[in-house]
Amino acid sequence: MVLETPRLRLRRLATADAPFIVALLNSPDVLRYIGDRKVRSVEDARRYLLEGPIAAYARDGYGMYAVDRRQDGLTVGLCGLVRRPGLDDPDIGFAFLPEHCRLGYGSESAAAMLRHARAVLGLERVVAIVARGNAASIRLLERLGLAFEREVRLPHDPEALLLYA
Repeated sequence: MVLETPRLRLRRLATADAPFIVALLNSPDVLRYIGDRKVRSVEDARRYLLEGPIAAYARDGYGMYAVDRRQDGLTVGLCGLVRRPGLDDPDIGFAFLPEHCRLGYGSESAAAMLRHARAVLGLERVVAIVARGNAASIRLLERLGLAFEREVRLPHDPEALLLYA
């Protein structure tokens, strides 16, 4: 386990999380605001986990983490830090299954992750990138104390994103 909040536990992802990853990455808001990661099967998800989050733990010392409810252990989403080409600072990210949105899990897990980034990882600056139309994520970032800084374009991404810091 990486960290706990009153209602949540954040832990490293494992290949056993592949069925959850298939569901999350194919949910409408993830496809709309984060993009299609072409993960359609459990095997695709295992490969995504090994090449993405699991590789990031070894390479960067952090990554995206599963967000589990403490009450029953159910995995409801992801939250964590990502090193992205084109960004100088780690990017905080989060995504939740539709049935677990608007319950405060995003705010709770992201606030804990920001505290962890500073206190444990010693990161002085964390940014967030967000699609222009993603009003719910923008509101969450602003509640966390992040403010719009500028537009950015990541390598191989034609769409301009909003950078909050």
